Amino acid sequence: MSSDMFGAMMVSASGMKAQGARVRVIAENVANADTTGKKPGDDPYKRQTISFANEIDRATGLQTVKVDRIGTDKNTDFTLQYMPDHPAADTNGYVKMPNVNMLIEMMDMREAQRSYEANLGLIEQARGMILRTIDLLRA
Repeated sequence: MSSDMFGAMMVSASGMKAQGARVRVIAENVANADTTGKKPGDDPYKRQTISFANEIDRATGLQTVKVDRIGTDKNTDFTLQYMPDHPAADTNGYVKMPNVNMLIEMMDMREAQRSYEANLGLIEQARGMILRTIDLLRA
């Protein structure tokens, strides 16, 4: 039974690690939401995306999650903002702005937080079950 509990803890820990990486990617996007190019024609910061993949742990046979790839968002276009005094402004006074939507980033952050907390809750429950089993064995 305890090996099942430790296995559950390992699976949950891999989920927590993956969600931690997701939070780091989101934080980078939020931090660079206003990062433009330096001169006209330069592209601004491109929103980062993260994808996950299932992985079999060969030692235990457990199916865990890992970061598969961190890439850039190629589906969302840059927006143009009128800032004629900006060094990256084109001849019409427009600057390309990053394709970071703060509402989407905050929703993704909340979802990552909830997933992290769910995995943490599972670890705490497994730990509690292991401790109760030990207590029963002592009696």
